[in-house]
Amino acid sequence: MKQFRRIGILTSGGDAPGMNAAYRAAARAALARGIEVYGIYEGYKGLIYDNMTLISKPSDVSNIITKSGTVLYSDRCLEFKTEEGMAKAIETCKKNHIDGIVAIGGDGTFRGATDLSKRGIPTIGIPGTIDNDITATDYTIGFDTAMNTVISMVDRLRDTCESHARCDVVEVMGRWAGHIALRTAIATGASAVAIAEIPFDEAKAIADMKKARENGKRSFIVIVSEGLPGYAEQLAKKIQDQTGIETKFARLAHVQRGGSPSLLDRLTASEMGVAAVDELLKGNSDLVVCKVDDKICTMEIKKALTVDRMFKKKITEEELAALSDEDKAWMTARCDKVLAGMQRLYAIAEEIK
Repeated sequence: MKQFRRIGILTSGGDAPGMNAAYRAAARAALARGIEVYGIYEGYKGLIYDNMTLISKPSDVSNIITKSGTVLYSDRCLEFKTEEGMAKAIETCKKNHIDGIVAIGGDGTFRGATDLSKRGIPTIGIPGTIDNDITATDYTIGFDTAMNTVISMVDRLRDTCESHARCDVVEVMGRWAGHIALRTAIATGASAVAIAEIPFDEAKAIADMKKARENGKRSFIVIVSEGLPGYAEQLAKKIQDQTGIETKFARLAHVQRGGSPSLLDRLTASEMGVAAVDELLKGNSDLVVCKVDDKICTMEIKKALTVDRMFKKKITEEELAALSDEDKAWMTARCDKVLAGMQRLYAIAEEIK
């Protein structure tokens, strides 16, 4: 095992329920191995401005596993993307004898982790984002809690919809990914779901709702992913105009990031936090901790970011050409698997709506 004196832990990007559980687990795993820990405030900004706290005993991170948000706070730090900002961050690590970093966040956080790794500060990433939009892993910390929040709020909307024979078109978060929308649509008994990854048959959805009303159905819920910007409001108007059903629009927005993390998020965060420390101690760097087929594993950050761009159709021809045949085959298969899973759930949503 590589010798470490201290490691730093930071959270960056959008907050997600379970980030604190990951911080706690990584900190305690390091302390159990005789390594001191710095909790770094406000993400990479804290590295630049030396804003951190020394964690020297397990009780320093007590009673945070139940908390949402991030007790380390978060910040999207543009200065960190500059050479000057990066140099300041490296100097902070050297001054405080920080031998490695655990970075909890999304794809932007991982790009920062790669930058640190290239400059001699071993860094391991943990996927913390409610959107579950990191293609390399089946699960990201915060996803389950966010979906439970959506279910709770939509159930309340359903109550008033039923009372007044209305429809509610609900926009849920997820950035460009439809994972939250798709799963919560099934779980709330939605009459339709629209996501960016799969073509939405608007005319059929509206016709089905009209027929259901004629057959006595009073209330309707439609779930739309924010990956279709502005569409939820447009769809609400079309439904009311074409069916005569009074239709409201609801954007759940950032309430989906709050709330005490679920068991799944606390458990997964704890598994990933320990795994991240183990990887550092093995002498590894520039990796992201993933969960695939219910097993914790790791992947090179560059590979994880590339397969993510491939799935989101943002990869360039130059990037594709630079891939080895083996990597290209794996990435294609991974993208196909993720999409097939979404298509399977979409078919279920359509069949049982």
